[in-house]
Amino acid sequence: MRSSRFGILLLVVLAVITTTNCAYFNKIVTRKNLVDGAEAYKGRKFAEAEELFRRAAARDPEGTTLEGRTAQLFLARTIHSRYIGNRKETPLAEQAIEEYKKVLVVDPNEQSAYKAVAGLLENLQKNDQWEAWVKERSQNTQINNEYRAEALTSLAVKQYNCANEITDTDKTKKEGKRDGKDVFIYVKPENAADLERLRACVTQGTALIDQAVALETDEVKNMKGLDLKAVSDADLVKNHELVKSFESTRSYKASLLIQASRLAEMEGNEPDAARLRTEAETARAQFQELSGVSRNMQTEIDERKAAAEAAEKEAANSNSAS
Repeated sequence: MRSSRFGILLLVVLAVITTTNCAYFNKIVTRKNLVDGAEAYKGRKFAEAEELFRRAAARDPEGTTLEGRTAQLFLARTIHSRYIGNRKETPLAEQAIEEYKKVLVVDPNEQSAYKAVAGLLENLQKNDQWEAWVKERSQNTQINNEYRAEALTSLAVKQYNCANEITDTDKTKKEGKRDGKDVFIYVKPENAADLERLRACVTQGTALIDQAVALETDEVKNMKGLDLKAVSDADLVKNHELVKSFESTRSYKASLLIQASRLAEMEGNEPDAARLRTEAETARAQFQELSGVSRNMQTEIDERKAAAEAAEKEAANSNSAS
């Protein structure tokens, strides 16, 4: 009985050791594949890089490790790069999309993978799929607010472009004066269907951008008072990305208010047009405020990078001298 129990215990211990060693070995090999793949990618040897990243990703198809997740993302980017090199090879774009989607299954907040899919769908002119993809992102409560806001803003931009194509023409804007200032006066398009389309685009665009604006947190609103010098490098970059997301949202909020004012003017509703123009000015000021914060952050990032490079160069020179 004791011998049997000892044998079972020994088997369990050996299994644990073997599994641990196997996992460790796989991690080492995967890291080597990633390093070699990165070198091949840098040298534009995309076929070689793809094979190395594919091997690395195959060792962790569920993306349970950092190495596995990195391999999957690099695999998608490599196939994407092959497509960019020859845009006639549309099957490569489709492959890249599928590989990026695997990344997002593991980490829905991987924004670069989401944007890559959106960009590829646009490039392939799969407009319905693009809209469905971005809409799903905008409604996914599992992801960060800023990423949902970016998706909503992307949808709103399409509606803004639709509206602007109708209002910004020689037939719909005429030179005139308002309050003694030279301005454009907006008149109805000749085609009644264009006016209906304009209403629809302004309505949908406004609803989308308002949803995006509503996702802006107090953290973003209070970013103006942030002491940039006291923030770590990592937090500075993170905060900058956050600000940039809502910078675009605020910009298109102002732009859609301008389109709404043009529509009101076309319909002869001057009180609403005047109100909307005032709201647009307020929204533009809010955008410019956040844009200023973004520029200051970028300046701080650039200065830190320059200082680090200068210090590194000085250290290299010092070592050479000694």
